[in-house]
Amino acid sequence: MQTILGANGQIGEELARELKKKYTSDIRIVSRKAQNVNDTDTVFSADLTIKEKAIEAVKGSEIAYFTLGLPMDTDLWEKQFVLILGNVIEACKINKTKLVFFDNTYMYPQDGRVLAEETAFEPVGRKGKIRKEMAEMVLSEIKSGQLEAVICRAPEFYGPAKTQSITNTLIFNAIKENKKLKVPLSDTKKRSLIWTPDASRATALIGNTPDAFGQTWHLPVDESHLNYKEFIALASKIYGRELKYKVIPKFVFAIGAFFNKKLKELQELLPRYGQANVFDDSKFRKRFPDFTVTSYKEGIKQIKNEFL
Repeated sequence: MQTILGANGQIGEELARELKKKYTSDIRIVSRKAQNVNDTDTVFSADLTIKEKAIEAVKGSEIAYFTLGLPMDTDLWEKQFVLILGNVIEACKINKTKLVFFDNTYMYPQDGRVLAEETAFEPVGRKGKIRKEMAEMVLSEIKSGQLEAVICRAPEFYGPAKTQSITNTLIFNAIKENKKLKVPLSDTKKRSLIWTPDASRATALIGNTPDAFGQTWHLPVDESHLNYKEFIALASKIYGRELKYKVIPKFVFAIGAFFNKKLKELQELLPRYGQANVFDDSKFRKRFPDFTVTSYKEGIKQIKNEFL
């Protein structure tokens, strides 16, 4: 059996579909209010801050995927994320279950360096420090040999359905609502966005590749690394109309943070929008040359068609 912890978000749902399609029908869906994705899934509702529930959630699983997310609330992250991961690690060790840890890039520097698997962790802000601690917990277990685990790391999302990201909010939701698009800080810096279904497909592939364990993998992105100016120009062609946008300077976000909690939470992520943010996925591409990465053109077309 393969178990998805945090299965009812965009990544978890796509992962469940991919596992069912290519690897197994024996899938357990775990979340606070678990709902099946495939008709053959079993469901288990659990609060993973409780160690006993984590142990029960993982019991009988060959592989557990940690795709759990929390609302963008730093206090909540500090209170729960490390606790939950610690419980899941312990549960996997007790049940002799392999762990696939789905990770983000918050622990990386935000200074324009190309980000590769070996890039040193230099977090900016409290959320980055939490994600650094979580990644190091998994790496420590791998190094000790007490847990068979792998880290699948993804940059900023864009995608269909439930996908939540700054790009989805400021670009695609604005298109849907006929509002002017917004770009944070700069429209000329190269960026790497991952198509969320690709992130899930690649995670399923790594989880079912035994020799991929014991290391970190950057998940694949469109190789063009378009800046927002180029990305919106491409979207304009696909939507068949000029999509107008404005670049929001840093001081506007700083003022807004006094009145809006979401903007306050965004502050520590802003530096990456003022610099190039290029994610090196060459290790994955070399190891899995047959994996088809969804191009920006195809991804934007799918989002457009979703709203027709």
